[in-house]
Amino acid sequence: MTEQLRLMAVHAHPDDESSKGAATMAKYVSEGVDVLVVTCTGGERGSILNPRLQGDAYIEEHIHEVRAKEMAEARQILGVKQEWLGFVDSGLPEGDPLPPLPEGCFALQDVEEAAERLVRKIRAFRPHVVTTYDENGGYPHPDHIMTHRITMVAFDAAGDPDRYPDSGEPWQPLKLYYNQGFNRPRTLALHEAMLERGLESPYGEWLKRWEEFQRAERTLTTYVPCAEFFEVRDKALIAHATQIDPDGGWFKVPMEVQKEVWPTEEYELAKSLVDTSLPEDDLFAGIRDN
Repeated sequence: MTEQLRLMAVHAHPDDESSKGAATMAKYVSEGVDVLVVTCTGGERGSILNPRLQGDAYIEEHIHEVRAKEMAEARQILGVKQEWLGFVDSGLPEGDPLPPLPEGCFALQDVEEAAERLVRKIRAFRPHVVTTYDENGGYPHPDHIMTHRITMVAFDAAGDPDRYPDSGEPWQPLKLYYNQGFNRPRTLALHEAMLERGLESPYGEWLKRWEEFQRAERTLTTYVPCAEFFEVRDKALIAHATQIDPDGGWFKVPMEVQKEVWPTEEYELAKSLVDTSLPEDDLFAGIRDN
């Protein structure tokens, strides 16, 4: 295929792109693929998770601007393009019963209307492949679930000239994937590798919760080799300083262990308009030579 390949990754908040598929994106950028991250919300209601920054009055008052600057730094590290959809973060409701979502937030938008903004992005960028979250959002944050919903609508609608006729020239992406990097086989493999080396694993509680909630296993169809970009991934994630504790569990597994034990990032092929053989090791399988 002589045309430049294009990948669009649709995420809910700034920082999601760095914790889900970041090494894959950096790998493809290094190969000349044009990569665009579309961020649905500004992350305005996200908690400050880095204990070193908690209680900082400036950050609390200017969280939208702070997170936008963090996103700009992460974007540069990964080498990707990035655009905003402009919706307002819904926050993660807590309590029993759960409180209502804030008026006007992303998760309360009409799905068909909200999808129009993403259709515009798809038709303008013309991606061959789109990645997003599964129907559970990867985890049940209302913005992640809404991101899934609008992406499913936009993937099908972008190529249909009768849908959203005023939103750009139709373009049909060829493949749609769900990010599945937080999967049980990977987590178990890294957990056991840490214990075998006499190291403390950060995944013990994760695995207990998996068993407790009997979380259904997803079908992993695509394993992208990208270990040489794990450092880039971590650097981009740390750029989201309000959202990550640099001394936390994310970084407890030594890099050499990660590369040896699990050198890929995983995806679930949700839709394909081209022939491909599973399992894959390339998001563009069936497209490159078509």
